[in-house]
Amino acid sequence: MVRGQPQKKAGRVNKEMVGSPVEPENIKIVPPPKAIQKTWHCPKGAPAVDEIPKELDRWIRQRGRDLRLRQVERQPAVKLVNNLRNDLVKFLKDNEEQPFFRDVSVLNSGSYYEFVKINKPNEFDIMLKLKTPRIQWKMLEKFNGLFYTIFLQRPSRGEIRTFLLEDGLTISASKVMKEMHRLVQKFIKTYKVSKGHWVVCRKKINSPAVTLEFLGDNEEDEILSVDIVPALEVSQGWPEAARAGPDVDNWLGKNVRRAILGKPFYFVPKRPKTRNLSDVEKESWRISFSHIEKEMIRYHGNKRTCCEGKQNECCRKLCLRLLKCLFEGLKQTYSSELDALCSYHGKTAFFYNLSERYEDSLWTPGQLSVCFMKLLRQFECAVNDGYLPHFFVTDHNLFSSSSFPKRSLLFLGNALREQRETGLPLLRVPDPIPRLSYSPALQVRAQENALEPQNCDNVKFLRRSCIVLLTGAFIFCAIIYALYLP
Repeated sequence: MVRGQPQKKAGRVNKEMVGSPVEPENIKIVPPPKAIQKTWHCPKGAPAVDEIPKELDRWIRQRGRDLRLRQVERQPAVKLVNNLRNDLVKFLKDNEEQPFFRDVSVLNSGSYYEFVKINKPNEFDIMLKLKTPRIQWKMLEKFNGLFYTIFLQRPSRGEIRTFLLEDGLTISASKVMKEMHRLVQKFIKTYKVSKGHWVVCRKKINSPAVTLEFLGDNEEDEILSVDIVPALEVSQGWPEAARAGPDVDNWLGKNVRRAILGKPFYFVPKRPKTRNLSDVEKESWRISFSHIEKEMIRYHGNKRTCCEGKQNECCRKLCLRLLKCLFEGLKQTYSSELDALCSYHGKTAFFYNLSERYEDSLWTPGQLSVCFMKLLRQFECAVNDGYLPHFFVTDHNLFSSSSFPKRSLLFLGNALREQRETGLPLLRVPDPIPRLSYSPALQVRAQENALEPQNCDNVKFLRRSCIVLLTGAFIFCAIIYALYLP
């Protein structure tokens, strides 16, 4: 993220709304209200953090160290994914069946490229940027600025016409996803690697990605997965619901916020998860700022020098890793009850926490346990209040009943409280279990033990006892014989 003069004026008007473009039937552009920069704070104030026991502090630090990716695991995984990405892009650029996908470019996103991936480098996200003519969008009112219907300003004779609905203007999210899935399947059929192979997973109705899994020689051995997400790049100014920009003035600075507003944003083919969607909602797109989120996490300091060297290190990203680890443990333990929980909820709470506690001096490595517990308490506060606004589209509540079922939210609040009160058992590093195996050294040791002086004395004692018992038995038999023999 470049800190400097703003690239574009923050309050510019969305130019694609100017003029009299041709509009699809039954779609009206409603002038949005004036954007106001919003932020979210826990209504009860910053949750207090009690003194952290030494044992819990030790567990948190140890777990934080264990979550870092090992270089020996990262290199082969990154090489595998990079080869796949480069060959897929070449295939799309050379394909003659679908010219619309020829002019693609790559945007790496996700936790690995944000340097907050935990445990293993086994999940990667690749966004394929698709260029489109000038477009317009209409917000779906029920979802407060997160989902949109997209249509062209005017009819087009270009390659995009294959993905338009009957009105000739509305861009179909389902058609783009279907063609993306077909092209990736065709590519994978001819794509070979030296060890293992790639497979295309079944389509998920609410997912904007085509998911690939890399399997080892054993079919059941899944090594890693890659999500390939087609996205429409838009450089025409942000929608009104997000135009105020994220609340980073105190944290990253006003100039950075203006620079963020000058960047493009993306629409990905994802429709809402709610039931009984209308035909228009089924063809909707979700707004995405993943490229900006990546930059905000990578360049996260209040000062430019943050994390430039050992003396300037902070614990911000480590706190996010710990929260992701806790989420992962909760979802493994309560998979059905917490199906709606995802890492994006934690990332959103993390951004709000950084906006409030923005000074670098509050995030020194020595304060890791305190910083993590403050982040956890703030997220727990959001869960209990049922209110976690999207960091860029603050009118949309990620904990609304349409996005996160109330029963699951109540269960999550109880689970978080139980974890906190019992010392975060899901973060504890399990003690190593000794392996039970044959060792020649153990046999030699047993033989040596048998020859030790203490063991020899035991053997002599047993021998003497046997002799005494046998002698007594012989004398007893002799007396009986003498007394009763006629």
